Amino acid sequence: MNKISKLNFEGQQIYVGMDVHKKSWSISILTDKFEHKTFSQPPEVGTLVNYLKRNFPGASYKSVYEAGYCGFWIHDLLQEHGVQCLVVNPADVPTKDKERTKKTDRVDCRKLARSLRSGEIEGIYVPSRPKVEDRSLIRTRQSMVKKQTRCKNQIKSILHFYGIQIPEELANGSWSKRFINWIEDIRMERASGNFALKVHLEELNNIRKIISDITRGIRTLAKSEEYRQNVRLLKTVPGISTLTAMILLTELYDISRFKNFDKLCSYVGLIPDTDSSGDTDLKKGITSRRNAQLRGILIECCWVAVRKDPALLMSFNELSKKMSKNNAIIRIARKLLNRIRYVLKNQQEYVSAVVQ
Repeated sequence: MNKISKLNFEGQQIYVGMDVHKKSWSISILTDKFEHKTFSQPPEVGTLVNYLKRNFPGASYKSVYEAGYCGFWIHDLLQEHGVQCLVVNPADVPTKDKERTKKTDRVDCRKLARSLRSGEIEGIYVPSRPKVEDRSLIRTRQSMVKKQTRCKNQIKSILHFYGIQIPEELANGSWSKRFINWIEDIRMERASGNFALKVHLEELNNIRKIISDITRGIRTLAKSEEYRQNVRLLKTVPGISTLTAMILLTELYDISRFKNFDKLCSYVGLIPDTDSSGDTDLKKGITSRRNAQLRGILIECCWVAVRKDPALLMSFNELSKKMSKNNAIIRIARKLLNRIRYVLKNQQEYVSAVVQ
């Protein structure tokens, strides 16, 4: 009887495309030469790892899935089990027209595996778990601020709906204690109307307390050994507060991961969209691809910086002669971002009135 040889895939590469969902994962496995199998499995890293090691012992494994709601925990667990993993921006995955018109989980995972094998995709930067948790704290505050704005607008809509005029001395737009006390003293014609208004006020007070608690937590985090020095340096930049510094640090993670300034600008979203074909080279304005938190806060900082830094003010005035102020402030944002990069890379304080 012939002896069965033991499986050995040493020196071979196995490519795994994953379309991950809450209840199941669609998996496509390719070798260098052919497609092995496309199947569904429970959403468990261990199940996939056991399948790979059982069917392809000794091989090197490389996997990929699209960034989304599931975060990076799948990446981290696969790496721990010796499976190299990329997390990709869904918009960067090469897609055929028929894959757009006939989109299924099986099609998506095959597309990912194929692109991984051909080297057509590049993974995004995956931060460590502690960094992600720190970022979550900052983003939670930003989310709560949006809820607070929505709640304020709802209360003002109720007042407008019933024709209740805000006194002139309180109509400056600020939600001071005096303004809130005035709203609390409003009496509708029925108890139901009073209750509806009271519910919105209670929601606003709860959100304001949550924001206050989160802000204290962020300030405590900013004083930790990990962030203290960089926060101090960034606060020397005009327009940057402790909160803004923490947004920058938790969104950028490590400034040295950007090979050059252009890569950093692309990540933040301070580059133009272009449409070039033949002799036509069309500039379409600022790109829609961006880190929304970073670009927004950086532009806000610039409006303060141009008032405090003579060099930036001079540049802004010159640019404003050629374009609108909104476009000019985008150019200033690039200058300020370059200075922020210099401050963090060289661990030196910001110096005002330096013309670049």
